[in-house]
Amino acid sequence: MNEPIPLCVPDLGPDEEAMLVACVRSTFVSSVGPFVDRFEREFATWIGSPHAIACTSGTAAIHLALRALGVGPGDRVLCNDCTFIASANPVLYQCASVEFIDSETRSWNLDPALVDAALADGIATGRPYKAVIAVHILGQPADLGPIVDACRRHGAALIEDAAESLGAAYLPSYPHAGCAGRQTGTIGAIGCFSFNGNKVMTTGGGGMCTTADPALASLLKHLSTQAKLPGIGFTHDAVGYNYRMPNVNAALGLAQLARLPGFLARKHAIAERYRSWAEQHGLEYHPALPGTRSSDWLPSLLVPQRDAVMARLNAAGVMARPVWAPLGMQPCHRGTRRWGGAVAERIARDGLSLPCSVRLESSQQDRVLAALDEARS
Repeated sequence: MNEPIPLCVPDLGPDEEAMLVACVRSTFVSSVGPFVDRFEREFATWIGSPHAIACTSGTAAIHLALRALGVGPGDRVLCNDCTFIASANPVLYQCASVEFIDSETRSWNLDPALVDAALADGIATGRPYKAVIAVHILGQPADLGPIVDACRRHGAALIEDAAESLGAAYLPSYPHAGCAGRQTGTIGAIGCFSFNGNKVMTTGGGGMCTTADPALASLLKHLSTQAKLPGIGFTHDAVGYNYRMPNVNAALGLAQLARLPGFLARKHAIAERYRSWAEQHGLEYHPALPGTRSSDWLPSLLVPQRDAVMARLNAAGVMARPVWAPLGMQPCHRGTRRWGGAVAERIARDGLSLPCSVRLESSQQDRVLAALDEARS
């Protein structure tokens, strides 16, 4: 019997082993050490951001971003309806309220027209929104240009949740000067990344905040280290968090970062084959917004009778999974305002994500596609 094909597992090898051994031998394996500082510097250079602050998870990165931007009790924040729940939950950590924006069909990301309408309504009703969390879902950049403009007009801070889009970018042809030629996570006030085990690259567990603002960078680092003031005493000038990335995770991240271009090339090749197959079979593949390049983190398409098809795939050893249910329909967010919702509901009903580990062999992808053909018949 064929071995199961996992959805997405990390590619770890001799480079990662050597870096981890060096870290262990240094004895700096906890929340301080030279690998953390080096990982922050090299990540900032790679992504094209002046500052990068490592932390324990993508969720922690979003929480730090909200706190640093002053989101607190009574504030309102907009977020994608179609995304993983970690994009929105940190808003509630800050005792603020979150509302959900539907997807647009061109990218499955935030609908810019709905963002603008919601922000304008906030101003008109005297209850403006403090921030917008724009998630680049499944690695595809959002149509961020008009969202940037809407946030500026209405005084809302923009946070980019780039947890899934490391390596995704706006091409020079993208029609917004503030975005064109830049990577996701470098455009909003703060960008947030995840290095969970299933992401394009991993630190085992970890995250990163990026920003061009040195004051925000200093505050993010301060908050991530229990808001402890410099010096040998234990004086803390605010309520901070134990969100500093351990040195051992940063060591793993350095090895993975060096291999990231190869990971992305492999992701693109896998996704292109899935896209071509979907088009040949009359199925809608996750659309690519003109003027952008996806990281192709998790190849996904819309499949009628998705649940039955997915059950047959899993029974055949192909570990596919559904795209997330809309956050505004989750039990823990029940009653929260949703702006639109039909597109997110369709993606949730029909969206199917396919195996895409960077070591996925051509023969395994053959198996995935054959099983998908069989499951749909």
